[in-house]
Amino acid sequence: MKNRFQDLTSIDFYQNRKQVKWLVFIVSLIIGAGSIWYTNSLVDELRERERRQIELLSSALEYAAVNTENLTFINQEIIQQNYSIPIIMVDASGEPMEFRNISFQKNANAGDSLKTLEIELAEMKAEYEPILLREADIHIYYRNSELLTNLKYYPYVQLAVILIFGVLAYTLFNQSKIAEQNRVWAGLTKETAHQLGTPIASLMAWIDYLRNSPVWEENKEIITEMDKDVMKLRMVTERFSSIGSKPVIQAENLYEVIEETITYLRPRISTKVDLKIKADSRDLEAMMNKPLFEWVVENICKNAVDAMKGKGEITVEILQDSDKFVLVDITDTGKGMEKRMFKKVFNPGFSTRQRGWGLGLTLAKRIIESYHGGKIFVKSSELGKGTTFRIVLHSTLEGVGQFVTEGILE
Repeated sequence: MKNRFQDLTSIDFYQNRKQVKWLVFIVSLIIGAGSIWYTNSLVDELRERERRQIELLSSALEYAAVNTENLTFINQEIIQQNYSIPIIMVDASGEPMEFRNISFQKNANAGDSLKTLEIELAEMKAEYEPILLREADIHIYYRNSELLTNLKYYPYVQLAVILIFGVLAYTLFNQSKIAEQNRVWAGLTKETAHQLGTPIASLMAWIDYLRNSPVWEENKEIITEMDKDVMKLRMVTERFSSIGSKPVIQAENLYEVIEETITYLRPRISTKVDLKIKADSRDLEAMMNKPLFEWVVENICKNAVDAMKGKGEITVEILQDSDKFVLVDITDTGKGMEKRMFKKVFNPGFSTRQRGWGLGLTLAKRIIESYHGGKIFVKSSELGKGTTFRIVLHSTLEGVGQFVTEGILE
């Protein structure tokens, strides 16, 4: 029993939330179907009870026609006790004689009342066969009571209310969860930046010391590369500090920013990976926060290197879509992915690597969509051939935060 409980609690509901949603949906359908079935059973029972009541009424009328001495009792105890079932009694020529429980409009004249009776009579004829009083040649027409009619639709109203409440509760819960995740991300990144500050400052001091020491000439190239890495660590710290706060968005030369990022990456990845840049123009500008955008490009390129297992080609293509948007397509020659994985790769914790944390693309999506008002998605992918990620950025500051049209998402 204990092992079963442990197995249940070890289920990753976040990673399997699609299956959990389907399970909840199926259970909801079963509950809804059960509710409708049970209510319909009650409706059928009440309908049969009302029919028996009408039959009793017709029997009483037939008896009263023959035994006039009991007419008062039958009228008071049987006929007049019908407070709910609408009935209309018509003669042999089809003209209404008597009726009960028919609703008329207020201040209706005789003509309006007759028209209402005709409409009610037509509905009754369509709903049930009449009961015939053979002795008096009278037909009794009837329909379901208001209680029975309302009860028939009750489960659907109930399910609609439950559905609306469920959607509202899910939306509020989801928004609360996203807000909590944002606070966790912000707190984690700022604490990381704070922790990195001291060792980075110490490393910078040691590099300055080495520059002024006798070993400088012999190790100039090594110390220079160390300095670049320390500066990169400093930039990473600035990136972490920017998460959770509103970053400065300004116009940057897109080609120069990407070229600078690629230049830094080349000596730090496998030599069997060829990094290329293509551009419609080297003068295209995009609204961005440079350190954060470079982080996005680095994450995608590093994921591409892993997908190619350190051997292949990565092409970064810069395109101008219109006066409002510029596009960056990053294509690799890796293993590719199935279409059902296109959105899943951006989920926190999703990773194809055994030791991966699955945070890189999640951060990339947050940076592009939350801070830059842009869009990042998997444009295309083919198993065994590679994947293309597309980044959409705004060309002007006025456009940041506006809706990205569907036309450029293809």
